[in-house]
Amino acid sequence: MASEVASPGFEVNWQKTKVQALGCRDDMPLTIKVQGHDVMVVEEFVYLGSLIHSSTGSTCDISRRSAITCAAMQSLENQIWRSRLTISMKLKLYNTCILPIFLYGPDCWAMSKTDARKIDALNQWCLRMLLGIKWYQFVRNDDVRRLTKQPKLTAIIQSRRLTLFGHIMRMDDNADAKRILLASPRQTGEDNEVVPASRASALSNRI
Repeated sequence: MASEVASPGFEVNWQKTKVQALGCRDDMPLTIKVQGHDVMVVEEFVYLGSLIHSSTGSTCDISRRSAITCAAMQSLENQIWRSRLTISMKLKLYNTCILPIFLYGPDCWAMSKTDARKIDALNQWCLRMLLGIKWYQFVRNDDVRRLTKQPKLTAIIQSRRLTLFGHIMRMDDNADAKRILLASPRQTGEDNEVVPASRASALSNRI
């Protein structure tokens, strides 16, 4: 890497360089030596706004996005959500200023059922704050959606994922993104053979 960046006249900033081992490993050292420099081994780091965790899951990134979204909602509580603005105006501000904070790069999230429940619970919390509904008022979630006419966050994420899937499926067969999407690892003895995934072709019929 250092030799590649040196040819155009750049150099590696080793203080900002980190190493991450994907998967659950307990034997990783705290630092490793690279060309005489101590490079820190990290469990997670933020890259282009997304949290990359060594577990290869998306739970940590979802939790981080949820915390940022909650902070943004609370910062506008007195000025916007408790103001005399109409519900329609509040919803426009919510869809324009709040939802993009959470819906940043969810197309590639690997969500579990627990993650999905937390995401929809976050949406309900935001909408109830927007409407001024307190927890002790026992308003049903369906009633909140009927008042706001807002789709579930998980439904929005699913729509974006299918859109991305359709975009990749329309790529050339030799495109790296399409080859990765249509490949599935299968253990065969000591070697790993990459074979097409049948589920991907089934999903393509829905696009």
